[in-house]
Amino acid sequence: MPWEHWRLRCSNAAPSYPRVPMLVAFIFFGFFFSVCALMLWWLVRAKPVIVASSDCPRVSILVAARNEEAVIERCLASLTQLRYPTDKLEILIADDASTDNTAGVVRRFIADKPQFRLLTVRHRLGTARGKSNALAHLCRAATADYFFITDADMALPPDWIQTMLGAAPDGVGVVTGVTTCNTTLFGRLQGLDWLFGLSVIRLLTDHGLPVTAVGNNMLVTRAAYESIGGYEAMAFTVTEDLQLFSLIVAQGWGYRNLLDPRVLGVSVPQPTVRCLLQQRKRWMKGAVRLPWQLSALFGLYALFYVAVFWPGLLSLGSIAVLFSAKVLCQMVFLKITLRQAGRRESWAVLLGYELYLCLMSGAVLVYTVVPGPIQWKERRYRWAEG
Repeated sequence: MPWEHWRLRCSNAAPSYPRVPMLVAFIFFGFFFSVCALMLWWLVRAKPVIVASSDCPRVSILVAARNEEAVIERCLASLTQLRYPTDKLEILIADDASTDNTAGVVRRFIADKPQFRLLTVRHRLGTARGKSNALAHLCRAATADYFFITDADMALPPDWIQTMLGAAPDGVGVVTGVTTCNTTLFGRLQGLDWLFGLSVIRLLTDHGLPVTAVGNNMLVTRAAYESIGGYEAMAFTVTEDLQLFSLIVAQGWGYRNLLDPRVLGVSVPQPTVRCLLQQRKRWMKGAVRLPWQLSALFGLYALFYVAVFWPGLLSLGSIAVLFSAKVLCQMVFLKITLRQAGRRESWAVLLGYELYLCLMSGAVLVYTVVPGPIQWKERRYRWAEG
């Protein structure tokens, strides 16, 4: 009897190993929602007032175009609506060996607009390739001290120039605006993706972490650009905007990421899931070069799904509570971001974004891991060279 009593006491005192995963889960979810609360707090307090520049220096707007006949006129039309003196605008479009009628569409549109000029790109400069090469030609041809870089599938707001200039005092070498998409529901969900990611990047930038610039809505000063030797001196990459930003910051230049309706560009969304996967595979190539803090933040976001749905770890009630809390935080974050960007979206679409995010994140991971080239503007690049 004494021996049996002692054995039972020891077994009761032994550690309960199933409690260890529960403790780890408690710590993880506590940390996850603490980070969510911090990001929401930063977002609510992030109300910098960007004073549009009252000066009107000469500026160069640069548009690299390859096979964009279906969308480029929309971009050019938006540039004619800029509230900026026409005689201070130089708008250069590079036809990057298009195989469609991009050049013809541009020529017809700019025929009576002397501020526009079309360049034909047929040879490489230095190490530049693809879009980087087109941009290298554009920067060489530009005559102003400010380069405004955008894509042929973008439409820019009327006060884009003055607002971006207002965020670029002496010492700031690169400024990034904000981007979204619209039209169909699929396009609006892509727009939320843009806003979500750029809002997080803006918050990190505001707190002193240089993350990246986005090449479809970007201001680069000539001085900053020339300090790194230009695109023709850069090692080739399919994420030339991130590389340009990193090199400029490494030279000691300042940087800004803006979330303001006056710098909100509206991109044409990817038309199909396949096209979207091709775009995101290229982005994933650039993601490996992002600062570890941002990678850790997005990794934490991905781990949430692993932890909350781990077999046997949580009860159904706990899963429902945690998942609902995450979705609510996400919806509130997007709602505030939309308000700061001057946009609106229904709560139903914000709720549906969670399903889109889950499905697309899984699909992008699979598509990226499966061997195959990076396809971009009807060109193919190997993963290693990109």
